[in-house]
Amino acid sequence: MSKRLAEVAAKVGVSEATVSRVLNGKPGVSNATREAVLTALDIMGYERPTKLRGERARLVGLVLPELQNPIFPALADIIGGALAQNGYTPLLCTQNAGGITESDYVDLLLAQQVSGVIFLGGSYTEGGAPHEHYERLRRVKLPTVLVSAPVAGVEFATVSTDDASAAEQAVQHLHQLGHRKIGLLLGPAAHQPSVRKREGARRALAGLGSPLDDRLVVNGLYSIESGQAGASRLINAGATALVCASDPLALGAIRAARRLDLAVPRDVSVVGFDDSALMSFTEPPLTTVRQPIDAMGRAVIDLLLGQIHGTDAPGDELLFEPELVLRGSTGPAPVAD
Repeated sequence: MSKRLAEVAAKVGVSEATVSRVLNGKPGVSNATREAVLTALDIMGYERPTKLRGERARLVGLVLPELQNPIFPALADIIGGALAQNGYTPLLCTQNAGGITESDYVDLLLAQQVSGVIFLGGSYTEGGAPHEHYERLRRVKLPTVLVSAPVAGVEFATVSTDDASAAEQAVQHLHQLGHRKIGLLLGPAAHQPSVRKREGARRALAGLGSPLDDRLVVNGLYSIESGQAGASRLINAGATALVCASDPLALGAIRAARRLDLAVPRDVSVVGFDDSALMSFTEPPLTTVRQPIDAMGRAVIDLLLGQIHGTDAPGDELLFEPELVLRGSTGPAPVAD
C-alpha cells in the first residue's frame, strides 16, 4: 500500500496523506484533487477501493472534429488500430454542427474513467475558441495528445505536420512552373495550421522576390463548397495557381475552374494538402502535399503510452516534414495573350 501511495502521490503532485484521504473517502480534499488521484489510479493500473470503484475499461478517447474530410478517418484508423494492438479500446467521439460539443465529450470521457485522450483537431487549433475544457484535463493530469498545431496557451504533447514547410514547397513548385500570381485558399483566419501555412507562403514568396498579395488570400471552411467559392474569387482576381489548405478545398477549386470554363492545369494549377484517399484517381490527379500519417500515428501512440506509464511528461510539439506529391493538377503558367 505504501508503495502505491507514494507512486500515486508523485504522479499527481500531492502528499501521500492526501492520496490516503481520497482512498479512504475522507473529507478535506478538493474535487479536482480527488478526481486527479482517482484518474492516476486508473491509468497506473491500480484498482480503486471497492467503495470508489465503478465500471472501468482500458479506454482512450479519440476526438475528431468531423468525418467529411477523409484525412480524419484515415488518422483515426491508424491510431485506433495501434491502440487496439496495445490493449486499449478507442472511444470514438465525432463532432458535428449543433451536436455534442468538444467540452461535452471531455465530461463524458472523464466520467468513463478513460486512460487518455487523443484529439485529431479541435478548438485548440483556433484562436478565440473556448479552451476551458482542456484545463480540466490538465487539472486531473489525464494523458492527452493533440494532433495538429495548437494556439499559444494550450500546452499538451502535440504531433503536427510542418504546415509552413508544406506551403513553402507548394509555392516554390508553382513558382518554378512560371506562376507569379499564386493564390492561397486557406481555412479560418484564426486556425493555427492555416496561420502557419500563410506565414510559410509569405516567407517563400519573399525569398523569390514576390511579396504576398493579400488580395490573393481567401479564408473559409475546409469544404468543397467553400473551396469552390474561394477559388472563384481568387481566379477572378487574376490567380493562375492556387495553394489549398486541404484536399477538399482543392477539389472545390478544380470545380470552380471548370465552372469558369477553364482547364486544370492548362489555365489554372491547383495544389492540395493531405494526400487523402483517392486523390490520385481524381481528374486530373491532384498534386498535393502529403502528411506522413503513418509516422505521425506511431508518434501519437508513443507519446500517449509514455504518459500513461509515467515514463514521459507532456512534452513539446513534434513536427513532421511533409512531402510534395506531383501529379496532373499543376503545370506551366499560361502564356499571357
